[in-house]
Amino acid sequence: MERFFATYLIETPLDIAVAAESLAGEQSSGTFVSVPGETEALKQRFAARIESLRELEQSDTPSLPGCLSSENSYKRAEVVISWPLENVGYNLPAIISTVQGNLYELRQFSGLKLMDLEFPASFREHFRGPAFGIEGTRQLADVLPDRPLIGTIIKPSVGLSPEETAKLVETLVEAGVDFIKDDELMADPPHSPFKERVAVVMCVVNDHAARTGKKVMVAFNISDEMDRMLEHYDTVVGQGGTCAMVSLNSVGMAGVKKICDRGQLAIHGHRNGWGMLNRHPFLGIEFKAYQKLWRLAGIDHIHVNGIQNKFCESDESVVRSMNACQEPMLGGFPILPVVSSGQWGGQAPETYRQTKTVDLLYLAGGGILGHPDGPREGVKALQESWEAAVAGLSLQEAIQESSALRRATEKFSKHNCSSPVQTPALHAASSP
Repeated sequence: MERFFATYLIETPLDIAVAAESLAGEQSSGTFVSVPGETEALKQRFAARIESLRELEQSDTPSLPGCLSSENSYKRAEVVISWPLENVGYNLPAIISTVQGNLYELRQFSGLKLMDLEFPASFREHFRGPAFGIEGTRQLADVLPDRPLIGTIIKPSVGLSPEETAKLVETLVEAGVDFIKDDELMADPPHSPFKERVAVVMCVVNDHAARTGKKVMVAFNISDEMDRMLEHYDTVVGQGGTCAMVSLNSVGMAGVKKICDRGQLAIHGHRNGWGMLNRHPFLGIEFKAYQKLWRLAGIDHIHVNGIQNKFCESDESVVRSMNACQEPMLGGFPILPVVSSGQWGGQAPETYRQTKTVDLLYLAGGGILGHPDGPREGVKALQESWEAAVAGLSLQEAIQESSALRRATEKFSKHNCSSPVQTPALHAASSP
């Protein structure tokens, strides 16, 4: 009988084994009391199983409210639970309900986080995974494997008309950018109807491709209700587009998979809302587990934040996320990490130093559009900073080689999130 596995970080006032048993029971055949139908034979076939327990340090106070009280300390552990595949089949929403579901509300836990997932080899036969991934995205955007894709976001985030958006896109494609995307706040609003925006933007992109041979990839935000998303998808295909963006946490697993299954466009997965799933070290889901679910659904790109970003995530966490995207899954399923959030050329040397990869999409919105000498120099600054990074130069050395990067540094260095983000040591140490 094939099984799938979930690794959790738990905190509990109870004995660790007792708490783990309550988790396994709640998420499989059991409930809060014994019931006649839960026979030994049924449990043997369908019950979740504790595979391992590894005790960690204890805490004097609970990490989350609402748990059972304790006169002593709160115990922490890494727990691996498995379920028979027969419980759910190849059903991603059912799998999510099983490995997450009600367990976050159990009073037996003062902290609980899903850290990792492992699926049996048969999943490769039932899930295609990303249709394009890293290699296919490079081919669509005409970017060789010796450098990252350089991209940007339409800014202002909202407020531009379709014509104003197209004019900005014209400036960006002429500047040599590889990738452009809608902001996640821009979908199909009255001031910029989706069909009109796609038509005028793709007119610019297609004209540039006809003249230069390079077709810039544009990720149009198709996030909407299901029928409308399918219409938006068809609009992008009909205008010769190569990519669509979906807000993963807004659209949901079933909606995203329906879009990915069509297979005609690269799917750019935006994780906006990620903080509510991950920010607390003892609640939610770690990115390593999160990205595996979306890889099964079939997205081709996924956001991972960036080095020295404008949000709360530490550099250490970002590097772990990038590494997770690079790890083979079920023998493949390659996915492109999207580095974003307050990025400009200045973070490129450190990003490469810590990850040693160019298999990424490096997104800078204000970092390109806000360059003191305009978007063309903004794109040039990113391109030259990455050339320097791969050559092993430091930022200071790169500045000496690039006037565009030097000018960017004069403006953006004061906005850099240089103060370190505090990450609980246990959270980092416990990530599988």
